[in-house]
Amino acid sequence: MGGAGYMAGKSAARRGAQSEQQEQAAAAPQAAPAPAAAPAGGLDPAVIEQLKQLAELRDSGVLTSEEFDAQKTKLLGG
Repeated sequence: MGGAGYMAGKSAARRGAQSEQQEQAAAAPQAAPAPAAAPAGGLDPAVIEQLKQLAELRDSGVLTSEEFDAQKTKLLGG
């Protein structure tokens, strides 16, 4: 019976450590933030929205910084 309690405690400790690592990763500073909106007459709101979506994908790890930069350059016509 003592072995089962030990294993349950060890499993709970492991889950707690994994949760803590995930929280730290989420709280870590992100790469460069998405560009701020330009003054009136600047960027098209649809382009700004696409940049925000790309930044979210980069921040979540779906896109690399290089992929983000390439897509941002395309959107900005560069």
